[in-house]
Amino acid sequence: MASAGRAKVRMGMVGGGEGAFIGQVHRQAMRLDGQIELVCGAFSRDSDNNRRSAESLHLDPKRCYPSWEALLAGEQEQPAEQRMELLAIVTPNHLHAPVAEVALRAGFHVFSEKPAALSLAEVQRLAATQAGSGRLYGLAHTYQGYPMVWQARHMVRTGMLGRLRKIYVEYPQGWLSEDQAGRGNKQAAWRGEPEQAGPSGCMGDIGVHAFNLAEFVSGQRIERLCADLGTFVEGRRLDDDGAVLFQTDNGASGVLIASQVCAGEENALRLRLYGERGGLEWRQEEPNSLIHRPLGEALRVLRAGVDRHELCDETLRRLRLPAGHPEGYLEAMANLYNDLATGIRTGAAPDVPGIEAGLRGMAFIETAIASHRSDSKWTAFAATER
Repeated sequence: MASAGRAKVRMGMVGGGEGAFIGQVHRQAMRLDGQIELVCGAFSRDSDNNRRSAESLHLDPKRCYPSWEALLAGEQEQPAEQRMELLAIVTPNHLHAPVAEVALRAGFHVFSEKPAALSLAEVQRLAATQAGSGRLYGLAHTYQGYPMVWQARHMVRTGMLGRLRKIYVEYPQGWLSEDQAGRGNKQAAWRGEPEQAGPSGCMGDIGVHAFNLAEFVSGQRIERLCADLGTFVEGRRLDDDGAVLFQTDNGASGVLIASQVCAGEENALRLRLYGERGGLEWRQEEPNSLIHRPLGEALRVLRAGVDRHELCDETLRRLRLPAGHPEGYLEAMANLYNDLATGIRTGAAPDVPGIEAGLRGMAFIETAIASHRSDSKWTAFAATER
């Protein structure tokens, strides 16, 4: 709940109009804790869609803008006590960096969908802008908002697994097993266009989530990799499948698999880590459970809301419901929004993926593409210096 006597953080949105799944998810998540209110938007380039979207959200028609440029200019003219403070960017990928850069320079905080940009060079320019702006920048790696992901991270960092040896992360989906773009699916269409999606399809859309999760929980950074990318659906211009072998800066090795042509799969993100003294497993489709496999002992399942005496403070802070009441994707994203709102109010750095995650994610995408095109066994990870 919002603190008594404190105004909600005022948010605007670019993209996410009628028919856009991710925009609705962001709006539902940001409302969950009562910390943020939506006050303006430029939801669609289609004027009718834009108008209907604003009407359905009961926004002041004067703050429904025809473009993101008009939104930023218009909000700067608003009185300080009414002006947007935070901008959510839920457009196709090609607009993420241009909108964020102008918004930061205009004095607004930013929460953007991933990836942060279409190239590493573009993210590096954005990082320089953000560093000089004094404003917060968050990236919607939503899976970092799940409580039991933080528990897994805590158990790795406190040495319960011993030194990590193996990291396996996979993200199979099946929704692009057929030519959805050819059937008029707009969400599939732009994801297949390099001009809007960037240089990678599957790896840029979901592989980067798997990469982020692996580095976040393990606490290690991938140093080199060997990637094989593929396109199974005829006529598709970008990859819809891929596999990556990798090695980390602390001696672990692993495998990352991402595919959008695994027919029958829904959203089966899974992470497994193995150290000298045991292993951990977390699955996004069963997010309230964390499987711990101690060496030489029976496995045990830690459950959100049940094993509170064994859960770390960061996990407990992100739990919302008693045992047996499932928490999922919306709650995970709401945790990111809640942390960001707190950061905006206090000036403290929030526990939200930021520009560093954007740099690492784009470097992963570019390195995977370079490796796929190379005849070398290993490709060194792209440098992410700002």
